[in-house]
Amino acid sequence: MKNNGVKSDLGSVIREWRNRIGISQEELAERSGLHRTYVSDIERGMRNVSLENISKLSIALETSIGSLFSHIESGARDTPPPGGPPGDLVDILYVEDSPDDVALTTHALRRVMFPNRMQIARDGAEALDYLFCRGAHARRQPARLPHLILLDLHLPKVSGLEVLRQIKANPQTRSILVVVLTASRDKSEILASKQMGADACIVKPVELTNLSQVTPQLNLQWALLKAPAAGGG
Repeated sequence: MKNNGVKSDLGSVIREWRNRIGISQEELAERSGLHRTYVSDIERGMRNVSLENISKLSIALETSIGSLFSHIESGARDTPPPGGPPGDLVDILYVEDSPDDVALTTHALRRVMFPNRMQIARDGAEALDYLFCRGAHARRQPARLPHLILLDLHLPKVSGLEVLRQIKANPQTRSILVVVLTASRDKSEILASKQMGADACIVKPVELTNLSQVTPQLNLQWALLKAPAAGGG
């Protein structure tokens, strides 16, 4: 019974979170790479879900595993998840086409219990669609933008430099902190990124330490937090 309760609670939270960001079961299944029937069974509390698939669902829902489970543990199962993460955590868009680099980065951050929500875009076109609410992300809430973008330069479909140019050219997105990821200390590549408006550059792989060193606009405790407004209490 206890296990059935957990399955039911997880299903309810996933359904509520999906409704909050305005996507259908079909879109959640497509984003997470899971079958529609499987997602439906999860939401109805009819499936035991592996940690790997919970991770896929959390990424598709633009949140973290910790946020999903903290909502279950809070007992607030009949109300929508909170509009923002606790402690004003920074939302991150990670744009990277290499599965190995994605795995290395997410593993490094999870190893230190990094609780920030991270959305992953696999190419430059997907990143722009996400930021400007187009294509598969047309129903995303435009006001809910990431606070930090980790941007690989060597992307398929649309290059990282072009993604950076469009981010910094648009009034809605130009204030987002963009950290460019490079595979080497190529000075010409770094210079081009800075000229295009990049706020900082990191030589991969991404670790919490090197990320905190180039983001002075953010406070680093056990997570990346938005700095309090000047004069705020």
